[in-house]
Amino acid sequence: MIEKTITETLAEYYMPYSAYVILQRAIPQIDGFKPSQRRILYTMHKMGLTHNTTRRKSQGVVGQTMFLHPHGDMAIYDTLVRMTKDNGAFLIPYIDSKGSFGKVYSRDMQCASARYTEVRLMPIAQELFKDINKNAVDMIDNYDNTMKEPLLLPVTFPTILINPSSGTAVSMSSGIPSFNLNEVIDFTIAYLKNPDVKVTDYIKIPDFPTGGVVIFDEKEFEKIYETGRGSIKIRAKYYFEGDSIIIDEIPYTTTIEAIMDKITELIKNGKIKEVVDMNDLEGINSKGLEIKVKHGTNKELLMNKLFKLTPLEDTFSCIFNIVVNGKPQVLGIKQVIHEWLKFRANCIKRSKQFDIDKKSRERHLLLAFKKVILDIDKAIEIIKGSKNDEVIPQLIEHFGIDKEQAEFIAEIKLRNLNKEYMIEKINRIETLTQEIEQLQELVTNKVKLAKYIINELEEVKRKYGQERKTQMIMKDDLETFSDEEVQVEDYNVRIFVTKEGYLKKIPAISLRGNANIKLKDGDEIVAEYETTNNSDILIFTDKRNCYKLKTYEINDHKPSVLGEYLPTLLKLKDEEILFIAVTRDYKEKLIIGFDDGKVAKIELSAYETKQNRSMLKNAYADKNAIFFHVITDDVDIMTISSINKVVVFNTSMINSKTSRTTIGVQIMKSKNDSVVRRYYKLDGDHPEKEYYQIQSAGVGKYLRKGDFANILDKRN
Repeated sequence: MIEKTITETLAEYYMPYSAYVILQRAIPQIDGFKPSQRRILYTMHKMGLTHNTTRRKSQGVVGQTMFLHPHGDMAIYDTLVRMTKDNGAFLIPYIDSKGSFGKVYSRDMQCASARYTEVRLMPIAQELFKDINKNAVDMIDNYDNTMKEPLLLPVTFPTILINPSSGTAVSMSSGIPSFNLNEVIDFTIAYLKNPDVKVTDYIKIPDFPTGGVVIFDEKEFEKIYETGRGSIKIRAKYYFEGDSIIIDEIPYTTTIEAIMDKITELIKNGKIKEVVDMNDLEGINSKGLEIKVKHGTNKELLMNKLFKLTPLEDTFSCIFNIVVNGKPQVLGIKQVIHEWLKFRANCIKRSKQFDIDKKSRERHLLLAFKKVILDIDKAIEIIKGSKNDEVIPQLIEHFGIDKEQAEFIAEIKLRNLNKEYMIEKINRIETLTQEIEQLQELVTNKVKLAKYIINELEEVKRKYGQERKTQMIMKDDLETFSDEEVQVEDYNVRIFVTKEGYLKKIPAISLRGNANIKLKDGDEIVAEYETTNNSDILIFTDKRNCYKLKTYEINDHKPSVLGEYLPTLLKLKDEEILFIAVTRDYKEKLIIGFDDGKVAKIELSAYETKQNRSMLKNAYADKNAIFFHVITDDVDIMTISSINKVVVFNTSMINSKTSRTTIGVQIMKSKNDSVVRRYYKLDGDHPEKEYYQIQSAGVGKYLRKGDFANILDKRN
């Protein structure tokens, strides 16, 4: 029996596991590959499966890869499938495939078994292994120390940005979209010439394997490219044909089946009534989805509605998390290219040093040859007159050469001791000297090294560059429609908000005769709103942000389900929800009480935006807000301070403002450094409120025993 504390156990067992998952499974390295991908490609390279050879069964590749990758054959095969041309998951596929490999845009189209499919490397794959046999990268032992494998591949172009990559490790994740090869190479060359170059001058948007249309917001993309974090909105590409909408390219993040399932759900729930049929167009020469609609349907309006309610418009979450020098780091595009250039420069230096060493050795031997041929007859005499074990020492002593040179001289064949051979070898010395000097200059001269990398990149672009698949539309150029135009089905709903952050949208009809609202143990309802399906939900947080949701964007819930967990829905990080408001026309007013005793009355229309933005920053003044309430008519509010002073005021005392960041009007003055502890809206009849009522700012009166007891007992 071994006794250990839980912290010791976690440190000893869980931390190594976490490090393994991060470094050896989920997060790509600077060469653009995860270990499983790298091992498959290297195995195919060692098997000689180049683009000009015949394909081999995938099962054989999987079997050979298992000598390097200590995981099951299906895990290896699944990884291989995603790198194939036929699957379409990679913008630049590395594996030329034959057979059924499924499709990245289809959930249900499965790949055939590995024994039925065949593979070989694509032509561009030769760029992954350049000079790998010249010590360009470190070779390490495999998992059982029986073979060597490359720690990284000496890729000649920034593969890390060329193909999409995603993975989830312990406590961290990675999500890197693919970018067009031509654009990445152009930027890399420009960066080499001028590190201050702007990324968006060369790389506007990602280029996804499934095409589609990216919505371009310059500020958002500049932030993503600088920090490596953010989100990209992608929508389907479509055209009209009679009474049909043809979706021929979909977002990379979804599948045809997921889109069809969502549209079917909307039809069943009565939210979409224009669609009469759907057909999956997947075939030998076609792909996509056909949506047949009723005659006379405004198809642009319908597409706008489908973008809002289905994965036809989706989001790719970016986090450029890459393992660099054994450490995961989130980098912007410039930093990624900078690290890749350092890596590539090191690969070139190592391979050229290998050539220098090889040529230097040859030159070293030929220098001995040059010395010996001046007295070749004496060398022959020594060899003829010496015993086997005396030849080398005699040559060393007579000609002043080392053992390696003597061995080389002794092995020269008699047939080569002719004038032509000797002149050729002597001239070779001069050639080698020049080549070594050039290689040494390349290794030590940064300018020449940069030119060498540029030449490599230009050659890759010339051979393998391709037109982009994904199109771009400016955010400001998007055609927008009002809710009325989009024809969102409107019906009465009730919104419930719980203390732990759950939100339920329940149709009024579902509440008839069923008042039992399911909650998590210990949770409680803190707010309830009667509204319609065509309203806006405003969510205020402690980071002064206001998140906006359309009611119809939230699925209808049954009373028996928990509902949407808002922190997850809004992707909140270190951000606490303070208040939720629901409005149809933005005609209400928002009351915000701060702990400094000031109260702001803001026109709710200040939060209405024409662009349907999902989040507003600086939603209120940069102060500690402790009270929010939405009103249509003025109300009485009670304020209690940290020293138990009380003030009751009517909101008519405060003029409403259209600025979201108004600092408010002073209602309760501070005494002895007191601050406001709570605000309460007064409902019903409270005879004692006249005692505390004020008409202008004041410090208030001390709370009398028994006053507002029901309110304070209930809400404290």
